[in-house]
Amino acid sequence: MKKAVLVVSFGTSYHETRRKTIDACEDKIKEGLKGYDFYRAYTSNMIIRKLKNRDGIHVDNPIQALDRLYEEGYKEVIVQTLHIICGEEYTKLKEQVESYQDKFKKIILGRPLLTHIEDYKEAVEAIEHQIPQMEKDEVVVFMGHGTFHESHSAYPALEYIMRDHGINAYVGTVEGYPELEQVIKKLKEKNIKTVNLMPFMLVAGDHAINDMAGDEDDSWKTILEAEGFNVKVYLKGLGENPYIQEKFMKHANECIEKINKLEGIC
Repeated sequence: MKKAVLVVSFGTSYHETRRKTIDACEDKIKEGLKGYDFYRAYTSNMIIRKLKNRDGIHVDNPIQALDRLYEEGYKEVIVQTLHIICGEEYTKLKEQVESYQDKFKKIILGRPLLTHIEDYKEAVEAIEHQIPQMEKDEVVVFMGHGTFHESHSAYPALEYIMRDHGINAYVGTVEGYPELEQVIKKLKEKNIKTVNLMPFMLVAGDHAINDMAGDEDDSWKTILEAEGFNVKVYLKGLGENPYIQEKFMKHANECIEKINKLEGIC
């Protein structure tokens, strides 16, 4: 029986961070799922168009990839997302995968990085490996993408678990809540002097390079410096972290166990 693993991410148009993050996670999953042919898809049609027009690189969206797998005669398909939370992008992907249930003998969708409580704890343990040594008046501020989807509560939950784990960290988002304004309020209440600024995103792409670390007036770095903080920037996407790569591979492997029991969508 022909079997495939389809790894789905939002995508990025930045080649260097893609190699270090998305490609690295894909390679880890390929390594862990021997016997499954590998395919990829991006959920961002904007990035897909940009790569095609600028670089001549073609990447399928999930529907195109699933149609391709069906036409090529695959019977068992594991779809593993590289999304961070169960937000709008993941919800749409889940609906797409469910619509193909009658086209494959077995098809299953692996969960994002942060889904179950244990996922949060394991992700925090993974993050601990990339956080620098800090003084008492020093913290890490993570920039998450954020969402207006009902899953927005993932970010405050993440911060709570980080702090419960002993990591002096705050989590803000580009979209939704909490925003940088709320983070700055907390930093001033704690008399924080130095901020280590890091993306809590799979890739260090446009948001991290420009919205977080850029020199424009509205970047997080510029705003924090204007508020009197000493800012250190770390441009490293979560996908570069080998422990995060292992997490995604673990989720894909759990799908194999479930698909063998015919339990359907993860």
